[in-house]
Formats: sequence, C-alpha cells, structure tokens
Amino acid sequence: MSPRVTVIIATYNWSSVLPYSIGSVLRQTFADFELLVVGDGCTDDSEQVVASIDDPRVRWINLPANTRHQSGPNNEGLRQARGELIAYLGHDDLWLPHHLQAHVAAIDASAAAMTYSLLLWLDPDDGQLWPAVPRPQSGWWSPPTATVHRRNVTEALGGWRDYREIDDPPEIDLWRRARDAGFQFVFVPRLTAIKFPASMRRGVYRSRPSHEQAEWSTRIRSEPDLEARLLVRMIAEGRAAKTMSYRDLVRQVISETMIRLRRRWVSRSIWPRKGAAIDRVRRFKGL
Repeated sequence: MSPRVTVIIATYNWSSVLPYSIGSVLRQTFADFELLVVGDGCTDDSEQVVASIDDPRVRWINLPANTRHQSGPNNEGLRQARGELIAYLGHDDLWLPHHLQAHVAAIDASAAAMTYSLLLWLDPDDGQLWPAVPRPQSGWWSPPTATVHRRNVTEALGGWRDYREIDDPPEIDLWRRARDAGFQFVFVPRLTAIKFPASMRRGVYRSRPSHEQAEWSTRIRSEPDLEARLLVRMIAEGRAAKTMSYRDLVRQVISETMIRLRRRWVSRSIWPRKGAAIDRVRRFKGL
C-alpha cells in the first residue's frame, strides 16, 4: 500500500545535518509517509549516515552527477515518489512535529492543491528568530520546507526547471506556474518549521556545521509547547507583523517595489547570464 505523503530531502555533501532533518521527519505525528533522501551526486558519507537510520520508511537515492541545485534531486524524488502528496524539507532545516498533520488536514478540508505555513528563520549573526509567511501564490520566493502539494501538480507542470534555463529561482518559477495553471493555494495558520538559511551562512558547505540543528532539535523534542512559546516571544519582542496604516502600507509597497526593480536591474546588468545570481549564492555558501 502506498504512503499518503512522500517527503523529499535534497542533499549534497553535508552529512552532519542529516540526522537532525531526518529525525524531525520521523518524529511527525502524521506517520503515513515515505522519506526519500536524494543526494545530488554526493561523494561524502551521506549514504552511510542515512543507512544507519533504522526505519523502513527512509530510503537513500544518489544522482550519478551533481546538478548544482535542489531541482535535480527534487525531480528524481518526484519520479520515484509513491505518495499522493509531496512535502519538501531542506536538509539543514527542521520541522515541528505537527507539520505534516497540519498540512494534510488543510488539504483534506479544502480543494487545495498546495498548502503553505508559517516558519521562522534563524539569523546566524545574532541568533534571533524572524517570522516568515511564504506567499507562493503571489510569485514571491517561498521556501519548499514550508510547502506541500499534490503530486499531480508537478506531473501537470513537468516538475522543477533547471535554474540555468530560467530567469527566476526554481522555487518562484514552480509556484508561479502552479498559480497560472489554476491550482489553488491554502495557507496553514500554524508555525511548523525552523529554517537555517545557508544563503546567510558564508562557507557553510565547507565547514558543514550542525550545532544549530542539534540545539533546536533538542528544544523541539523537549518542549511540547514550543510553537506557542515561540509565537508569544515573537509578539512580545515586536517581531510579529504589525498592523499598518494605509499610508504606511502604501509607502512600504512603493519602497519594496523600488528595491525589487533595482535588484532586477542590477542582476541583469551585472549578471546577465541565466542562473548567475544563484551561482553567486553558491559561491558564498562554499559550493
């Protein structure tokens, strides 16, 4: 019998974080899943790390060559997926235990093809957490870690595209194509994930640390009310989104529009080649 959900973890030569991300999947309150850990041509001991995890739901797959982005491993995961629903988890990110249960419930209660939830970003400089609400239906960048979709979405769209062949990051491209194809998005009003953005951590693929994931894994396991604690802390510290006046809202929209136009102009004038911006981030991360 096929599992309800296929979880895909794309990874590349960072085995030390895998026990934590995989562990956060295995601790899900919704247990009807398979977990595909897909290496992007890994040459380290990632296969041995995954093999040491004694759970029949976990399977290791390794691509024969590095594709330079999670799109390649994600597509292989989609090709081998048996679940009706697809969930993604960054190999250095963590889910709270109710992540899958909340997303599956939202899909079952609606006609949604895709669901997305609140997550927190951990700033490496000061250790502060910042709330982020993904908005995939708006064509904004939204982390796959906080997104679940029906498998027929990517079957209809043809999966993830290579970043070197498109103008936008593959995540934006996929969500935008789903929106344009008429697939319905539904927001899950829960905090379900902690993200440790590699793009904010210089040289992280060379040093390959896992201390942040270890610390937060311990908190997730030992604090059953962690979601509520974190949300209250966000509010108390003023990190939650605040209600703005119409004037302030308009001012922010104009400011954000100008910033995005400037970034687009810079990226096209300095890095006119498709995928150049992602290649620059790859170098920052140590890839």
